[in-house]
Amino acid sequence: MALKAKATQEFVPIKEVRDGIVVLKDGGLRAVVLANSTNLSLKSAEEQRATIMQFQNFLNTLDFSVQISIQSRRLDIRPYLLLLENRIKVQNEPLLKLQTREYIGFIKDFTDSTAIMTKTFFVVVPYTHTTLRSDAGLLKGLFQKRNKEAIKKEAELDFEEKRSQLDQRVSVIEQGLARCGIKAVQLGTEEVVEAFYKVFNPGELEGKIQLEQ
Repeated sequence: MALKAKATQEFVPIKEVRDGIVVLKDGGLRAVVLANSTNLSLKSAEEQRATIMQFQNFLNTLDFSVQISIQSRRLDIRPYLLLLENRIKVQNEPLLKLQTREYIGFIKDFTDSTAIMTKTFFVVVPYTHTTLRSDAGLLKGLFQKRNKEAIKKEAELDFEEKRSQLDQRVSVIEQGLARCGIKAVQLGTEEVVEAFYKVFNPGELEGKIQLEQ
């Protein structure tokens, strides 16, 4: 008897991405915060200790769990090479054209022989609200007929309530990281979709997400 293959979506617990919020199939919400990195090696020993202590204090003040995810990928150098090629087309000085072509060749040879990696840091902030219904409320829900509009309105109010709580947690994360010298920003819908696309399609090279300077 042949087994029926299941679609990939069945194994992914995500229902939708709405207003930058990941809505799970079980009703839970997740916000994805993009954070930049800081190089401790460039800091003095005193600055290193201060940064580590500040980050430790930040973690100890959290009353909810978070997940820190790091994506490491080979740097896509093609957009930079394309930029250089376009500059050659508008360059009138022959010597500069020659130097630019030699530089392009050097970059290609270097990136072909050396794996240059880029890392992206994410903080996943969760919120799950569980409502316990009484027996009376359960029976009422079983026998009371509700139209689709009422159900939709109730679901909308539930989402807004959860998102309000989640926004407060995201604010705590952003402020806590800022005290550590780390800039953080919550991803929007397109950025969240792009991040998950890269997770499920690791072999494809895409433009990376960057924080605004």
